Amino acid sequence: MNETIGGIIIIIGVIFDFFGCIGLIRFPDVYNRLQASAKCVTLGTSGILFGLFIYKGFTATGIKALLCLVFIILTAPVSAHVLARGAYRSGVKPWDGSVSDDYEKDMKNIK
Repeated sequence: MNETIGGIIIIIGVIFDFFGCIGLIRFPDVYNRLQASAKCVTLGTSGILFGLFIYKGFTATGIKALLCLVFIILTAPVSAHVLARGAYRSGVKPWDGSVSDDYEKDMKNIK
C-alpha cells in the first residue's frame, strides 16, 4: 500500500517539475521564468521527496529525503526572490506585456 501511495505522489511531483520546465521554455522574461521554476521546483521536488519517504519509510533513505524536503521548502522561494530582486536592481526590465511593476513603486519609496 505504501508503495502505491508513494508512487502516486512521486508521479504528481514529476508532473509539477515537467510543467516547471515548460514554463522555463515558454515564459517571456526572467521574472515569469523564476516564478514558474520556484513554484514548480518547490512543489514538484517536494512531492518526489515526500513520495520517496512514504515509499521507503523511516529508513536512512527516508530520513534523508525528509531532510532534503525541508531544505528545498526553505531555500527555493528565498533564492528565487533574491534572484528576481538582483535582476531588477541590475536593470533587467519586465516583459512589455506585464500588467504592473509594483517593485518600481517600492524602489521609489526607499530612495
